[in-house]
Amino acid sequence: MDAAARSQLRQPRPTFAELFTPKLVTLLRAGYSMGDFRADAIAGLTVAIVALPLSMAIAIGSGLSPEKGLFTAIVGGFLISALGGSRFQIGGPAGAFIVLIASIVEQHGYDGLVLATLMAGVIMLAAGFLRLGTYIKYIPFPVTVGFTAGIAVIILASQLKELLGLDMASEPAALLPKLGAIWESIGTVKPATVALAGISIGTIVGLRAWRPRWPGMLIAVALASLIAVVLHLDVSTIGTKFGGVPRMLPAPTLPSFDLAKMRDVFPSAIAIALLGAIESLLSAVVADGMSGRRHRSNCELVAQGVGNIAAVMFGGMCVTGTIARTATNIRAGAHTPVSGMMHALYLLGFMLVAAPLAAYIPLACLGGVLAVVAWNMAEKEEFANLLRNSRGDAAVLMATFLLTIFADLTIAIGVGVTLGAFLFLHRMAEAVQVENGGALVAEDVADATGNARTAYEPDAFGNNVVVYRISGAFFFGATAAVSGVLDRIGARPKVFVLDFAEVPLVDSTAANALAGFVRKLRGEGTTVYFTAARRGVRRTLLQAGLRRPLVVYAPSIEEAVVMSRAPGLRG
Repeated sequence: MDAAARSQLRQPRPTFAELFTPKLVTLLRAGYSMGDFRADAIAGLTVAIVALPLSMAIAIGSGLSPEKGLFTAIVGGFLISALGGSRFQIGGPAGAFIVLIASIVEQHGYDGLVLATLMAGVIMLAAGFLRLGTYIKYIPFPVTVGFTAGIAVIILASQLKELLGLDMASEPAALLPKLGAIWESIGTVKPATVALAGISIGTIVGLRAWRPRWPGMLIAVALASLIAVVLHLDVSTIGTKFGGVPRMLPAPTLPSFDLAKMRDVFPSAIAIALLGAIESLLSAVVADGMSGRRHRSNCELVAQGVGNIAAVMFGGMCVTGTIARTATNIRAGAHTPVSGMMHALYLLGFMLVAAPLAAYIPLACLGGVLAVVAWNMAEKEEFANLLRNSRGDAAVLMATFLLTIFADLTIAIGVGVTLGAFLFLHRMAEAVQVENGGALVAEDVADATGNARTAYEPDAFGNNVVVYRISGAFFFGATAAVSGVLDRIGARPKVFVLDFAEVPLVDSTAANALAGFVRKLRGEGTTVYFTAARRGVRRTLLQAGLRRPLVVYAPSIEEAVVMSRAPGLRG
């Protein structure tokens, strides 16, 4: 190991302040110019124009009134930018939460959602301060693709009623009963509603291809509203269904804390915390990739916790980092988290000034917005690649996807992560190899550090010495395979050398299985040497009882052979 590597190993762990100081504070200390403010103000306005219709659409799609989406984007979005660990993260209501929120509201009402979100906020705060944010990256990619695609399907199905203008007394939450009810009501389709939905979707898609920098969603909403007013179309609007949008933020309130109610919504709180953590940290990683910066994952989790608590105190809903709005923020030229704070202030200004105009927005138009969101959410190319490339990944993907649609999001993530972990363990076990004489004949090439392994001819030591080498992590998943190879050794030699030079870790299961094999060899008079075992590997082996007189440890195969020829040094 060279001096630079040793220096890196000696670096002290980051302090609490270094881990949890918001990016805003760090960047303001470094200096903040008027040019930075102008760039952030323009970027914030750009994001606010995108977030305005989207926040209302997501709230309505979740079974709530439109202003709850605006309250969430204003309060939660401001705090996530002000306190978060990402330079460019934009917080707000997210399409990924639509299914979960709708289910909670249906079961426990809005008060239940508020209580579950408060509890989820506390869970995220605890996860951040316990520094668990770094573990979110261990959720397998097929799981994230699977549940995202499943959510997209459910969002699209949830908007069919609004897109078609159907008259339905009640709409089931489960997918198959919902589709059945929609089919039974298909005779009530309203052509005007379908036309407005089609115009909205066509406008968004067309502008994205023709003028990608234009705010397609806002233009689509404005155009559909204008058409509905000018032509006096008989379509449902925010005004006819919700009575409009208030012009002020409500005063902060807290729900009543009832122990039985908290127990009822606790699973929902876990689901909100898990999904919020995944979504926000994925968004921060995307932002890092686009900008070349690095976020502080645990600080971001703390900000998400505070944002969720504050958002529902002010009459909102769950809040998280949003990938599309964060990407828009970066493309618009943001310099610091001030752009995210400005985006929240712009939304507050829009609500104060233009709230009466929201009453004219057709619900079909917002349904079209969510249909586009659902289409964009589904990572279609990645989904197809995972299905084609690996049967194991395809199994994890489809299990997560189908459970998201037909069961429950929490169950889907839990099963997907478990299957992904088993798949990883299986692949790790397959990667473990056991080599004996024949595999050691070829010359070994020195690695980058200049260390080379010695090659041995099968008959270099005669029949009295057998050398085996294990390559890879020797853990419980590989125990059966390795033990099987070792048990197939023919005539028992006088000396058995097992090389651990390429074993990064050994777990207790593998060590105990190895102890049984060594005792069998010792019972038949064979002397056993373990060579080149790393400190952690040797510690685990010793804890399993693999010590003198069962085993003699040597630094290398050569020294083990020398020791075996010196009677006084043999075990």
